[in-house]
Amino acid sequence: NFVHYTLFVTYFPHLIAGPVLHHKEMMPQFARPATYRFDYRNMAVGSTIFFIGLFKKVVIADGIASYVGPVFAAPAAGITLTFVEAWGGALCYSLQLYFDFSAYSDMAIGLSRMFGVTLPLNFHSPYKSVNIIDFWRRWHMTLSRFLRDYLYIPLGGNRKGKLRRHLNLFTTMLLGGLWHGAGWTYVVWGGLHGLYLIVNHAWHGLRRALGQDPSRPLPRPLHMASVLVTFLAVVFAWVFFRAADLHTALAISHTMLGGHGFELRSSNGLVSHATRNYLIFALALAWAAPNTQQIMGRYAPALNMPPSERLPRLSWRMSHRWAAASAVVATLGLMSISELSEFIYFQF
Repeated sequence: NFVHYTLFVTYFPHLIAGPVLHHKEMMPQFARPATYRFDYRNMAVGSTIFFIGLFKKVVIADGIASYVGPVFAAPAAGITLTFVEAWGGALCYSLQLYFDFSAYSDMAIGLSRMFGVTLPLNFHSPYKSVNIIDFWRRWHMTLSRFLRDYLYIPLGGNRKGKLRRHLNLFTTMLLGGLWHGAGWTYVVWGGLHGLYLIVNHAWHGLRRALGQDPSRPLPRPLHMASVLVTFLAVVFAWVFFRAADLHTALAISHTMLGGHGFELRSSNGLVSHATRNYLIFALALAWAAPNTQQIMGRYAPALNMPPSERLPRLSWRMSHRWAAASAVVATLGLMSISELSEFIYFQF
């Protein structure tokens, strides 16, 4: 139906940035008469999600962005980074990208909800992931689903033996890298995640061979260690995603691996006390704070919601107290808009 197709496509001003949707998720909602009637509950829920996203973007992501550029520009300028500067820049970018893109997704989901349409979830606290498999179930979830359904499964998935499964995983991630841009940095980023996934699946296979169940929760210390190792692996790969060219990425990653020693001072002045404070603040939010859909979980803010623990004190509801809190978040977000700052994923 041409009208249905046109509606589906034109609903998204910037289609490829995500959430990436299936036609079958949207058209039944457009067919419901209730979608076209104003609903104060949808407006309240949607505007709250939207302003949480705006706060993430202009306060957190844009606030940390100024620390990223100088580090990634240093190799081209002939500046040799120290160990702490290389890791500081990589961590800042990892957090900028997360809060920028999850903000975009929140704002898309919130704005759509105001119109009575529910979009699928796109982020679920990916930096809390216990392994790389878990990471890709939480990061840009709709793109992961797209790659699975239209690349990994048509290539054969896991139906043709372990070796073919690993090859299919690696190929899918390479093509996922190329989806972001036709450059060697994206190829390496995709290849790294392909290798990460192969190692992760091989480790799970070894645990099963030893009679262990990889799906069982780990003891608390091991869980925390696994989250940290996974996060550091993701941060290392993001260097190739952000770098302007392969030379810059290799120079920064070489320093991160100790190629120029383990200098913990910022001799070039690229990592200040303010940078460290911002990093601690952003990391605390990414690791310890509930995410948007957990806060808004009472009102089913998105499709494909994973089961989440209840947050009785932080569960948003229609009340004067939460209206005031939402107004504060909205005010802080609006007051922080100082200049045009494009979403990172708009470049792809």
